[in-house]
Amino acid sequence: MAGVNIPMIQSSDMTTRRHFMGSSVAALVQAAQTNPLIQASRDAALAVLKPSVKQLEHGLELHAQSLVVESYGFSPRSAIDGAAMRKAIEAGAGKQELDDLHTEFLLSRVANDPTQREEYLTAWKASGVTCVLQNAGEESSTPLRILKRLAYITHLTDMLRGHVARAAVPDDIEAAKKQDRHCLYLTGNGVPLAEEWNSVPEELAYVRLFFQLGIRMMHLTYNRRNVLGDGCAEPANGGLSDLGRAAIAEMNRVGIIVDVAHSGWQTSLEAAKASSKPMVASHSGAVEVHRHIRSKPDEVIRAIADTGGYVGVYSVMSFLGRSGDLNAMLDHIEYLVKRFGAQHVAIGTDLAYIPMSAAAEYKKMGPRPKARPSYEALWPQGALDNRSHPSLAWTNWPMFTVGMVQRGIPDAAIQQILGGNVMRVARAVWPA
Repeated sequence: MAGVNIPMIQSSDMTTRRHFMGSSVAALVQAAQTNPLIQASRDAALAVLKPSVKQLEHGLELHAQSLVVESYGFSPRSAIDGAAMRKAIEAGAGKQELDDLHTEFLLSRVANDPTQREEYLTAWKASGVTCVLQNAGEESSTPLRILKRLAYITHLTDMLRGHVARAAVPDDIEAAKKQDRHCLYLTGNGVPLAEEWNSVPEELAYVRLFFQLGIRMMHLTYNRRNVLGDGCAEPANGGLSDLGRAAIAEMNRVGIIVDVAHSGWQTSLEAAKASSKPMVASHSGAVEVHRHIRSKPDEVIRAIADTGGYVGVYSVMSFLGRSGDLNAMLDHIEYLVKRFGAQHVAIGTDLAYIPMSAAAEYKKMGPRPKARPSYEALWPQGALDNRSHPSLAWTNWPMFTVGMVQRGIPDAAIQQILGGNVMRVARAVWPA
């Protein structure tokens, strides 16, 4: 298989090569070959996994045939416009203005830049992913703050509608696969609240409004405590509030998936018991594999599974434990499959493809004024670092499938993990 730079593949016979290049995996392979960053990540995954030719063939074929739906993450990102950011800094722009400009560039600059658009679409093709449950709402309960990120993603999908569309209903995701296109099913990183405290119905009125704007899943809390419950970074682990229970009931009624990925363990447990619909931890892991505030203990995972939901396994190096590479991620997947069943496992990388020009654009921008981090995003010391492992790159989704084949997970179960479970929950939560 040309372009996969490990000796065991280079030495394969011509029959194998012809089979590969004539099969449905050709697009996955060719997209990686056109981009040195994607190819380097692919080679790193192969070096970690060391699959046989048979395992590699079967994994890539299975991936190409499957409906792949990421349970939480980001479509490929754009590079910022470093010169424009520098100009705003020199003009005295405040922290919020700079944050908004930075986020807008990351999420939607590709809509107006042909060079970045080509790289963006190449990353999509190399991943073999049809749909991402896309982070499209800031980590907040303030409606206007949540609305900004949603606007950037709406603009992106409006401008790229022939390639990447907003999926309004679950059937749109399957249609995109059949049409060889991509789509985004939008999620918000907070439950929008009126913040006027007049009555519970008035306080939760924005939940339905944001559903009408296209949001299909919401974080109950982020890292820290809010009025709905405790986040994963709160040492008190205080659980769900009465308003939190009311918010879950409203999300169930409207048709929004309840997500406890960043919620504390007690909040997650009580949310699962309160929800009448399947709910999820869209990007998390198993405490029994690696203890971290972002992973969930067995009691919580069982409660989520009992709703009919799933745990999406993330690809963040510092959350995974052990080597922090693709094998560490597969350890979480394998544990969850064996302990709870493949029907309760998904993949939500919490990562994005970063374009090749990103570093150069940040160099143009130069240093930003020093500012304090937002409260919602505060992490305890040592809980988060910025290391990454190239084997976990977002474009390595085909290698995730190869790794699951190596672990002996049956094909039907792999297809559930790749997207079947997300589709099942999306349909179960969708209003009748």
